[in-house]
Formats: sequence, C-alpha cells, structure tokens
Amino acid sequence: MVDGAPGRPLRMLGVGVVRTPAEAEIGQRLLLIEQGLEQWLDEHRPELVAVERVFAQHNVRTVMGTAQASAVAMLCATRRGIPVTLHTPSEVKAAVTGSGRADKAQVTTMVTRLLRLDAPPKPADAADALALAICHIWRGGAQDRIAAALARSPRPAARQAPAARPVPTVSPAPTVNQESRR
Repeated sequence: MVDGAPGRPLRMLGVGVVRTPAEAEIGQRLLLIEQGLEQWLDEHRPELVAVERVFAQHNVRTVMGTAQASAVAMLCATRRGIPVTLHTPSEVKAAVTGSGRADKAQVTTMVTRLLRLDAPPKPADAADALALAICHIWRGGAQDRIAAALARSPRPAARQAPAARPVPTVSPAPTVNQESRR
C-alpha cells in the first residue's frame, strides 16, 4: 500500500504477499487468497485497488492462475465498493523504471529508491505489488483526468466516449500484482 501523489514524495504504508500451498486444490487456493485479501482490506481500508492486467504468456497455466487470483482481488474490492483499476506489467515497469522491459531486479531497485526504503521489499513479489501502486499514483490520475475531460467535452452524442468512473488519484492502494501471493 502506497500513499502519494504525482510530484510529491511516496510513502509505503504496508505490503504483504498471500501464499498458498502449491499442492492445494485450486478452489482451496482461491479461498485462501480471498481470505487473505479480505483481511488486508479490513485492516488497511484502501481508497482504490490496482490489479495487474493479465496478458497472454506462453505458459497458459500461469496466465490462468494469475487471472483467477486477479479476479478474486477485483471481486473482494468491488464487493466493498472500492474502485479497481488495471495496469499492464510493461506499463508498471515503464512507470517505475522508465523501461517497459525492465527486469525484476531493476523494478525492485527503483521501488526501494522511490519509497526511500532501507532494504528491498521482501519477498520479491512485494516489490511488484508496490510498483503497481506507484504506477497507478503516477499514471492513473492522469488517465482519469483525461477520461473525465473527454466526458465533459461537448461532442455529438453518437461520438461521445462513455463517462469514466471517478477514481481517487491519491491512493493508499493495496495492490495485487499477483497479490494472490500476498
């Protein structure tokens, strides 16, 4: 969970990773993920939840697991009326490091610097979750303002884009970057 705004210092409010036994049945694993996320949401009461947008990989099993965990996170947040936003992995990497092709070590290094942490977040997945929150703080607000401006602009009804749902731009956001492993 990160607090901040574009142009202002960022502050880590908390981070965690939900772990599930690899040998457990998928239904049980998703239930454990839900319970961990519900506890996190109860404890931290975020304004927004940022989730990693699942993209096609070569490993279909990995994509499915990530998509299922992401869906649990979106469901938990939506059930509470908390807005959910999605960001792609390359968008997160570009926001935090300047390159959409950055590796995990580069992301971790930049998250550590940007949040002024004494040591890299542990486990490694925690850095990914924090990077997702930073990405939303820096990019999500701009995207929301553009969508809102487009919705307000006078245009013929047939060409008008659907109105964007307002999303807070200062977000302590527990993020789910595969927060299935929170």
